[in-house]
Amino acid sequence: MLSFIHTITNPQAIISTFGLIGVIVIIFLETGFFFGFFFPGDSLLFTAGLLASQGYMNVALLFLGAFVAAVLGDSVGYSFGRKVGPSMFTREDSVLFNKKHIARAQHFYEIYGAKVLILARFMPVVRTFAPIVAGIGNMKYRTFLVYNVLGGLLWTGLMVGLGYGFGATLTKMGIDPDKYLLPVIGLIIVISILPAIREILKKKPVV
Repeated sequence: MLSFIHTITNPQAIISTFGLIGVIVIIFLETGFFFGFFFPGDSLLFTAGLLASQGYMNVALLFLGAFVAAVLGDSVGYSFGRKVGPSMFTREDSVLFNKKHIARAQHFYEIYGAKVLILARFMPVVRTFAPIVAGIGNMKYRTFLVYNVLGGLLWTGLMVGLGYGFGATLTKMGIDPDKYLLPVIGLIIVISILPAIREILKKKPVV
């Protein structure tokens, strides 16, 4: 069991075990289901882009598959939120669900409005719950779809593009990209959680 959990939360393990299909499925699950918040979306797309630059997979298929999965995933999350609605707040907390995640996504909606569907793409956890909250709040589907598609395009394009460009550049310089993969993934994770940390600090009372 621990081995399986390690596999589905480790970008390199996901790609080496499941390949392109694994990347697409994980992106769909992370953005479409409330239990998918622990999947490594940002680092997975970056790593896949880097490996695509080394010929391990087709970068065009990677981008197209990830983009479609991200858009469909958010649509599923929206439908789930619209159908379940307020009952999400009466659900008991568990390992796979915490009402604080819903509250955090709502907080970002109060600040950014529908644009949070784009910003949330680059924020772990919020990325998973933002479409659910949009459904709970009965956002017009046309509005949701526009921001969903735009956010999915920017997120997948940027993450895959950065990974591909990073790998291709190092290869041209005669440097093995694998030597820098883990540090860069760590940096991506830190950068991606900074907005959430900033909002938490803003709410901290001043003594």
